[in-house]
Amino acid sequence: MQLLTRESLMSLEQYAARRPQFRAEVLAHKRDRSLALGSHATLYFEDRLTVQYQVQEMLRIERVFEPAGIEEELVAYNPLIPDGRNWKATFMIEYEDIWERRAALARLVGIEHEVWAQVCGFERVYAVADEDLERTTGDKTSSVHFLRFELTPAMAAAVRRGAAIAMGLSHEAYACTVEAVPESVRRLLAADLD
Repeated sequence: MQLLTRESLMSLEQYAARRPQFRAEVLAHKRDRSLALGSHATLYFEDRLTVQYQVQEMLRIERVFEPAGIEEELVAYNPLIPDGRNWKATFMIEYEDIWERRAALARLVGIEHEVWAQVCGFERVYAVADEDLERTTGDKTSSVHFLRFELTPAMAAAVRRGAAIAMGLSHEAYACTVEAVPESVRRLLAADLD
């Protein structure tokens, strides 16, 4: 997938005019790019459009319009775009009650290293987590992690041919398996491997 450049972004003025429509497009696009792993964890699969939205929002919020500042955002966010041989996802641990969330984050230390994907007929692939910076301490994990699932060429080819994908978590305090990713999600993940 092609990385974002300054030329592929809208100016702050252009984005302000187009933001409501663009936001609606991205939210509709994201609908089939998420996968619940049990009741309190979700994978949000990133692609060029979802990352562009994040960059545009950061530029808008921070009022960044100078080339150096834009480049900083691109350097920070472009690594979230899949490169054709992997899937990239934002992994979120979600509890509405703050006390329940705090207790869960203390129990789930290391969970980001226990997230896996499995293409039918192949071994599990465990995600590489938080390459940008460590998000877990000895006493708690973060509620947000950035993951990369690196596939072999044979796995990618199988997914493109229609192979089923299972995903899950194997943490001792939170185990969950999705035996077959819904077809709408599977198709988008296959497209990310082109």
